[in-house]
Amino acid sequence: MSERSSGPGGGRQIPVVVLAGFLGSGKTTLLNHLLHRSGGSRIGAVVNDFGAVEIDAMAVAGALGDSTVSLGNGCLCCAVDASELDEYLERLARPSAGIDVVVIEASGLAEPQELVRMVLASELPNIVYGGLVEVVDAAEFDETRAAHPGIDRHLALADLVVVNKIDRVDDPEPVLKTVGGLVDRAAVVPATHGRVDPEFLFDCRPGEERIGQLSFDDLHRDDAPEQERHAHLHAGYDTLSFVSERPLDPRRLIAFLDSRPAGLYRIKGYVDFGPYDVRNRYAVHAVGRFLRFYPEPWPAGAGRATQLVLIGTGLDTAALRAGLEGCVSDGAPHTDDEAGMWGVLRYVQEAEDSAA
Repeated sequence: MSERSSGPGGGRQIPVVVLAGFLGSGKTTLLNHLLHRSGGSRIGAVVNDFGAVEIDAMAVAGALGDSTVSLGNGCLCCAVDASELDEYLERLARPSAGIDVVVIEASGLAEPQELVRMVLASELPNIVYGGLVEVVDAAEFDETRAAHPGIDRHLALADLVVVNKIDRVDDPEPVLKTVGGLVDRAAVVPATHGRVDPEFLFDCRPGEERIGQLSFDDLHRDDAPEQERHAHLHAGYDTLSFVSERPLDPRRLIAFLDSRPAGLYRIKGYVDFGPYDVRNRYAVHAVGRFLRFYPEPWPAGAGRATQLVLIGTGLDTAALRAGLEGCVSDGAPHTDDEAGMWGVLRYVQEAEDSAA
C-alpha cells in the first residue's frame, strides 16, 4: 500500500512492537539490524539500558535523544504501569519527532504478557499494537528452555517468533519444529544475526521520504549487490496482494479473518463494504491474533476498491486468495441488514471505547 496507515480521526497510526526474548537470544542485534535497514523509516526505541545498544552507531544517525527512551532499571514491566508507558510513548509519537514505528526492547527477564497488556491499554489515539516478537537462540534453545520453563508460555503469546543464530546449528529443523509446536498460530522465521526484513514488522518509508537526518541505510551499505540482499531477506516470508473493485461482504470477511491460518502474521490495507457503509472505507490492521478496523471517509475523487496485503510464513497463497474472493459481495443490496456490520464493529476502537 502506498498510503500510510491511519486511524480514528484520520491520524497516522504508529505501531508499537514489543521485542522480547531471554538474555543472549539476539534482541539487541535484531533491533540494530532494524535501525540499519529501516528503509528510510524513523524508529523510536524504548530500551532498558543504553549500554545494551550500539550507542556510537545510533549517535551518528541522530537517533539518540528525541527518538530513544532509556530505562536503566532493567525491567520495564515491573517499573512502570500503562499510564507511565503512555508518557514515554507520547514523547516518541508526537508529530514533530516523525517516528514511524516504536520498538520496545524488553529486558531478558521481562514478562511479555504485561508489556503487551500495557501497549493495548494505551490511551494515545495514534498508537496501535504492532505485535509481540519473541527471539530465541537456536543454538541454546534446549538449554534455555530447561533453565527457564517460562519460555513455553512466552512463545504461546508471541505473534512472531524469530529463531535466531540458525547458522550455529548443524540441522535447524528440530528446533524449528519444536518452536512451531509451542506457538499459537504465530509465524516462525529463521534468522542469522537477527536479519529479519523490516517490512515483516512495519511499513518502510520510501528512501526519498526520510526526515531531516541521515539514515543507517546511508551510513552502512553492504558490499553485496542490492538484489542479493533483497532476495536473502525476503526468503523467509510470503506475501499476497488482493484487490477487488466489488465490495466485500462483512460477515464473510469476519469469518475469513476468524479462521486465518497459522503463520499469517500481518494483514493491512483498506476494505470497501459497499452499501453497508457508503461513506467510509475501513483501514484494517491485523498482527498475529490482534485485529482492528478504522473507518475513515473515502478520499475525494478516489476510486472505491478493497486493497489488502497479507504477509506470513508457509502460507497457502492460493487458498488465501480463494478465501478472499469468497468474501466478495454477491451484489445483493443488504441496505436493511443492520446486523451485517456487527462483526466488523466489534473491532472498531471507537465502538469499544463507547461501550466501556
